[in-house]
Amino acid sequence: MTQRLFVVFGLLVALWPHDAYALRVVATTPDLASIAKTIGGERAEVSALALHTQDPHWVDARPHLALDLARADLLIAVGLDLEVGWLPVLQKGARNANILNGGRGFLDCSKAVDLLEVPQVKIDRSMGDIHPGGNPHYLWDPSRAERVAQAIAARMAELEPNSKVIYDKNLATFRQRLSEARARWQTSLAALRGQKAIAYHASMAYLARWLGLSIVEHVEPKPGISPNPRHVARVPAVAREQGVKLFVQESWFPDSTSRALAERSGAALVRLPGGPDFPRGEDYVSWLAAVVSKLAAAVRR
Repeated sequence: MTQRLFVVFGLLVALWPHDAYALRVVATTPDLASIAKTIGGERAEVSALALHTQDPHWVDARPHLALDLARADLLIAVGLDLEVGWLPVLQKGARNANILNGGRGFLDCSKAVDLLEVPQVKIDRSMGDIHPGGNPHYLWDPSRAERVAQAIAARMAELEPNSKVIYDKNLATFRQRLSEARARWQTSLAALRGQKAIAYHASMAYLARWLGLSIVEHVEPKPGISPNPRHVARVPAVAREQGVKLFVQESWFPDSTSRALAERSGAALVRLPGGPDFPRGEDYVSWLAAVVSKLAAAVRR
């Protein structure tokens, strides 16, 4: 049934009317989409495959998403196997050779940044959801987001050289806005530097590095493995021993266990939006400003 739907969508694409955009861009996640839209401006039609309320590890590869990819000039991915469970199915169903891995219309943004937590030993499934190429959650760090923006601008200019001046101008504006915001954020969150925290999932390494936090434990016993009673019993002890005052997690994870553990530890639980609400126009800087606001409120608690 799914294969038939993909074929129907392929026929629809052939009949789809052309529009005035120079580039049709599809990003796997809303944070990437927001950066791409900022760079592309009026020259790029941009959509995101995942919603800001979805864990990007687990997106349902529904056929209608393949329609966007079938029409795309550029597919932008986080990489590092973050999307490995669902993106290849959509790429195949889209029947668009340009956006396949290695194609001119495919951009793996992880190639633009230096990575944390790259495994130095052979990994296997017993270790949980370990990413063999490194931690893929690099967009929590604005300095790495800036490098991603540069890579996106460069690829857009390769695909559509006539708009290079526009892409470069939008990139410069983004970098300036981000630089000014970072200065404000780092001042407002100066009290976080040197503090210890517990995260739900192993996704906060880049945020912690940027802000000077130390993640001393996770609610998940292993990445991607749900909390079990033995581990849950251990977490408050670690929190008390380490003087933890902060639990952090993305809003798409269940919070009942984290909330109970934070209360038992005398700490605050901060639920962070996992990405910008791109369909409603929220951009990367506004999203990160909301993250900073939530963290700053916890510091003042």
